[in-house]
Parts: sequence; structure tokens; C-alpha cells
Amino acid sequence: MRRRDFMVFAGSSFLAACAGKVPSLEKIDSDDPIRMNEPVFIPGGEFLMGQNGDRDHAPAHPVSLNPFLMDRYEVTNAQYLAFCEITERKLPEFWGMDRYRSGPQYPNHPVIGVSWWDAFDYAQWAEKRLPTEAEWEYAARGGLAGKKYPQGNRLSPAFGNYAKSELGGPVEVGSYPANGFGLYDMMGNVLEWVHDRYAADYYSSSLSENPYGPEKGRFRVIRGAGWHTGPGCTMVYHRNALPSNWVDFAVGFRCVKDV
Repeated sequence: MRRRDFMVFAGSSFLAACAGKVPSLEKIDSDDPIRMNEPVFIPGGEFLMGQNGDRDHAPAHPVSLNPFLMDRYEVTNAQYLAFCEITERKLPEFWGMDRYRSGPQYPNHPVIGVSWWDAFDYAQWAEKRLPTEAEWEYAARGGLAGKKYPQGNRLSPAFGNYAKSELGGPVEVGSYPANGFGLYDMMGNVLEWVHDRYAADYYSSSLSENPYGPEKGRFRVIRGAGWHTGPGCTMVYHRNALPSNWVDFAVGFRCVKDV
């Protein structure tokens, strides 16, 4: 299944991007693609999730989380290829397409063209899991409270790969500064599948401790921003969603593990 012109985007749409180059701040050794994505320890704690207003990220509400480990980078083409080869799984949609930097010739670029089920199965195979929506936002904030972005309140192509970066596709993971927890690409490059089902009004009834989303729902939440995302959708609290069997040229994932 290829990407179609459908997204649940709280009133905003993707913007076009053009080809370009970005220098990599950190070169990743992919000789061992499974081990190269060493997890980062995310301390447990309480934070204010969401943002007040009239959108689906309201109301802002206190959430308490247990500590967990999170992948430092988004899952790469090399990592996902190893999974496919070992499990004899079908390769992702768009595989081998230079336009999306997808395939073995781009080992350290984030994998795209995977559904929520693909991401779920990879996480299980790697003895990990997908992060909850609350874990993702807490980790993306990097210890900052009340800020719009992982690096503060300033949005700039220097901090992430989104539409105004004009790069025309994903770049290597680790190409931008890490946030306060040492996580890369939490604002830009590709959007990321998380565990939770989607409900626009979920924040009004969310659990206050380790929330895991509504029990029912056709859509699964995607978080963050991608190379094709417009500036209005890049905030750390912004929510998107897609059907669980959808594949997209700007959606990937990363995993977490319980401590």
C-alpha cells in the first residue's frame, strides 16, 4: 500500500520540500546495525502533557511515568533490513527509491514505508516495544518544561529536518543536535509511530500514571515531525494519526524498553 492523500492532522497539512544537503554532526557506524542504536535512559517523573486550547492536544494535564530506555535514533534502513533478512519479512514500501533515501545504499537513514504493525513486529523481534504517546512526548521534551520544541521555543532548520529545511527527504540519523536526554531527531526527519490508539478527546480522560491510550480506535498515533511537515505541525505536543495498516514516505519509528 502506498501513501495516499489522507492524514488526521488537526487542521494542518504537509508542505512540499525540495532537494538539498545537510552536514552530519555524528557519523553512525552501521557495521552492527542492531547494536548501533544504543538506548538512552529516560528517568521517570511527572510532566505537563499537551497544551491548552481547542485542539486535540488539550487540555494540558499532569502525567507521571516510570523510567524507561529509548532508542537514541530512529530505526534505520540497515536495522530494518537485518530484521527482514532474518525473519524473511517483506521489505518496506518505497524500498530502493532514491527519492526517499530508502534502501541498502542509505543504511543510516531512518526507515520509512512501514505500517504500525510492521513497527510493532520489529519492536517485539528486537525485544523492545513501541513507546506510549506520553513516553514519546516526555522524552521529546528532553527535560524542558513548557517549551514548544525539544530545544526550546525557537523553530529553525538548524534543529531538525522539516519542510522549511528544503532537503526533499530524510537525512542520516544523528544529523542534528540531540535534546536534553541525548535523543536525536525528535523534531524532524520522520514522524514516528507510537503505541496508542487515537481519540481526539482522550486527554480529557487520560490516566494520570503511565497512560497507554484509549482501548478502542481505528487510528494509531504518530508523533514528532518529518521532512515533509509544515512548521505548524512541529510542536512537541502536536498529535497526528493514521490507520494502523498505513504506510507513508515520511513516517518511521523508534523503540523503547522497560527498565
